[in-house]
Amino acid sequence: MTAKKQSASDARVARFLGGCSDDAYTFLGAHPDQVNGQDGYRFRVWAPNAVSVSLMGNFNDWDPENCLMQHIEGGIWEVFQPGMQRYDIYKYAIHTKDGRLLAKADPYAFHAETRPNTASKIYDISGYAWGDANWLEQRRKKPLYHKPLNIYEVHLGSWRRTADNEFLSYRDTAEYLVPYVKEMGYTHVEFLPVTEYPLDMSWGYQVTGYFAPTSRYGTPHDFMYLVDQLHQAGIGVILDWVPSHFPKDAFGLYEFDGTPCYEYADMRKGEHQEWGTRVFDYGRNEVKSFLFSSAMYWLNEYHIDGLRVDAVASMLYLDYGRTAGNWIPNQYGGHENLEAVAFLRQLNSLVFKWHPDVLMVAEESTSWEHVTGPLEQSDTALGFNFKWNMGWMNDALHYQKMDPYFRQFNHRDLTFPLVYAFSENFILPISHDEVVHMKGSMLGKMPGDNEAKFAGVRAFYVYMMTMPGKKLNIMGTEIGQFNEWHYEYSLDWHLMEYPEHRKHQAYFKALNALYLSRSELWELDDSWDGFQWVEPDDATGNTLIYLRKDRKKNTLLVAVNFSPIDRKGYCIGVPTAGTYETLLNSDDEDFGGQGRGDHAPLKTKPIPCHGFDQSLQVDLPPLSGVILRCSRKNPVRKKKADAPAKGKRPAAKKKLAKHG
Repeated sequence: MTAKKQSASDARVARFLGGCSDDAYTFLGAHPDQVNGQDGYRFRVWAPNAVSVSLMGNFNDWDPENCLMQHIEGGIWEVFQPGMQRYDIYKYAIHTKDGRLLAKADPYAFHAETRPNTASKIYDISGYAWGDANWLEQRRKKPLYHKPLNIYEVHLGSWRRTADNEFLSYRDTAEYLVPYVKEMGYTHVEFLPVTEYPLDMSWGYQVTGYFAPTSRYGTPHDFMYLVDQLHQAGIGVILDWVPSHFPKDAFGLYEFDGTPCYEYADMRKGEHQEWGTRVFDYGRNEVKSFLFSSAMYWLNEYHIDGLRVDAVASMLYLDYGRTAGNWIPNQYGGHENLEAVAFLRQLNSLVFKWHPDVLMVAEESTSWEHVTGPLEQSDTALGFNFKWNMGWMNDALHYQKMDPYFRQFNHRDLTFPLVYAFSENFILPISHDEVVHMKGSMLGKMPGDNEAKFAGVRAFYVYMMTMPGKKLNIMGTEIGQFNEWHYEYSLDWHLMEYPEHRKHQAYFKALNALYLSRSELWELDDSWDGFQWVEPDDATGNTLIYLRKDRKKNTLLVAVNFSPIDRKGYCIGVPTAGTYETLLNSDDEDFGGQGRGDHAPLKTKPIPCHGFDQSLQVDLPPLSGVILRCSRKNPVRKKKADAPAKGKRPAAKKKLAKHG
């Protein structure tokens, strides 16, 4: 049978052309093959409007005419080239209808040259010996809705570097990152995009290789090793994934065959001018298959535990970032991109069909309803299982940056997110976007002197870690960076030489450990059953009081004082009479505080407060948060009416008559 007939009869090709392929990477791109006893690689590429396509590389001195490919079906071109081996570099020479010759990298390549070079590299991804079977089995058994989720966001190029400011490899990163994340109490790492990209300044968000982990840090197997080591240590891995746009690099997807191929043709729909990027054509079958396959590739081949889908809002709205007259309404006259909505729904349906235990997280910044709603809930439900709570993040940071005096006039920033907290399955993020571009590090956002800044950060994180929702924090916050995060430099690990930063790190370690160990803080994140306000309205005191509960009604009391005033004997109503112990006080000396607050257990008094019959007198240090639990309940006293009257014995029970 000829190669043409083999390819044309392949059901995978039919699925690709039909827009429902989730494994296009298994036949498009470069794959080992053998013809007439000769080993080599078979190359396939989709270029529907090309006049002709050739394979060129070192093997033929980059001759664009030497290795012509055969057009087989639906715009797919194919050739077998004997003798090619791993790491050989190549591109496609595409002759366009208007007479140009384009040199394009392989959209389905598994490996690529390191920037500034742009050729694709042959790489057979098979053969890695995974050691994470136990992790994958546990992942299947433990869905994360009612489990702790504490994510450490990492940019691989700047988490840690060598003394010469060179990148660590994937394998070297594993040596340092895995034990660190484990020790610090994070459940997952989330990597900023590792999909190949040419421009360091883009942080990975302008992708040119949707199937290739960036070669900056090593090979595909090296990246598999990093994921594997994290899994063996009990740490999940989430990848930033960018199906919303791609850059206009000449070697990439941009006008791949000389015409808009992967992108919308109409610039009113197909370009993000403020980003300088193009928008995928979500209505084109082959593009949908490309993106579906990319998502599944990382889940299937690299055992990734979740995808954080970038810039979902830019996909959903036709007028996103566009002025009036520069966008095209949909068929109903609205601004929703119905093709993108359908794409996201189908994407999540495919992912959860094969991987029901992974995370699909939407970075979505608008009030679109049912982002995490099941697909059957409505025609516009997107089917993600988590969404970043951008509203909470913006409100919370707006409040924190204020001088404490003015916080009283913005108290709603802290309480309003609870109005919608259970409308979606939320992750509370403090991400890379919030510590760059003159926004300041978390320490830099805080008003006051250094002592106040450190205290303010500690208080904020009591609030964050005890609010409903899963958690995500950008790397470096835990060591008290003064500098903003920068992609070109390592985190300021030298700060660990100073006691205040070591104590700051110890605080995050203790807070993370408490979060993981207390089911009250995560088991009912999605329901009012897990949260109750005690005092939401003390605006002048810059103070919040609330309860967190688990399914067994175990309860934690949380009090956060965002003012610089030491509030001694603050009356707090509690639902349970008894003795309360402090689980965490952010002003503890071990954390860099002054050791103020209550150290001995506190006993309730029958003084009504906040709608409860019992209350505590709690010392709330300045700029601090405390977490308490009832360690011993007082016995419930029976009312006098319930006790037998004096001098009267309870009536004897009548004996049952015997029946013979």
